[in-house]
Amino acid sequence: MHEASAGRTVIGLGSQVKPHIVRRYGMPWGRPAARMREYVHAVRAIWNSWQTGERLSLRGDFYSHTLMTPISAPDPVPSGTPPILLAGVGPLMTQAAGAVADGFISHPFTSVAYLTEQVLPGVRAAHAEAEAAGEPWTARPFEVAGNVLTATGRTEEELAEKITGIRERVAFHDSTPAYRGVLELHGWGELADELHRVSARGEWIRRGRLIEDEVFDTFAVAGEPDQVAREIHRRHAGVVDRLSLSADGADLALLTDVLAQLKALD
Repeated sequence: MHEASAGRTVIGLGSQVKPHIVRRYGMPWGRPAARMREYVHAVRAIWNSWQTGERLSLRGDFYSHTLMTPISAPDPVPSGTPPILLAGVGPLMTQAAGAVADGFISHPFTSVAYLTEQVLPGVRAAHAEAEAAGEPWTARPFEVAGNVLTATGRTEEELAEKITGIRERVAFHDSTPAYRGVLELHGWGELADELHRVSARGEWIRRGRLIEDEVFDTFAVAGEPDQVAREIHRRHAGVVDRLSLSADGADLALLTDVLAQLKALD
């Protein structure tokens, strides 16, 4: 894919929270940030073997890669290996992004205040340490990718439907204990507790109704495409280097319109 796109591929990595890892995927849980750091090193070791023909030799606490047969190795890519961006919310994973990745991906459930006050300082400090240590991947510019919960539509009815869906997404993330710190920054810790109780009882419909407009507007952007573009630009200009729109079931043409208008604003 990287070769076919003339070197434009960007690899995004991210872990899940413990209930999904253990109960949904049936995998063991433990030291996710340390595991992710080593995983990024492992991916780079494999790519280096493909690019240079050097013997693959990586032995870590979580991963071991010591075999790469010629038939399994693709030809080197002229543009070099893709950048790796790492997603995170909590301090350990976000610092891991700064320490070992080429960039950081913001979680959709992240306010601009949480990103700038709680996340990016740790990310940039970890990246500065990697630069000072002369880590080779720091030769690339470090990128911050924003991820915005977005509701848009052509008609009032369509927009209302999309807002309801995004409101439910906000409630879903609000109810997850791992994201409680995001709410606490805004003084909404009790809302996280209530939503967690409601989710545990399976009251999914009621959960979305607990998200008031102030909470919704902090974590999501809604409106017609031009309104959405202007508001996203107002919030994120100068904060992130690239943007993704998180909009379940949205019309691709509408999202493309939003992105085109965002680009024009830059």
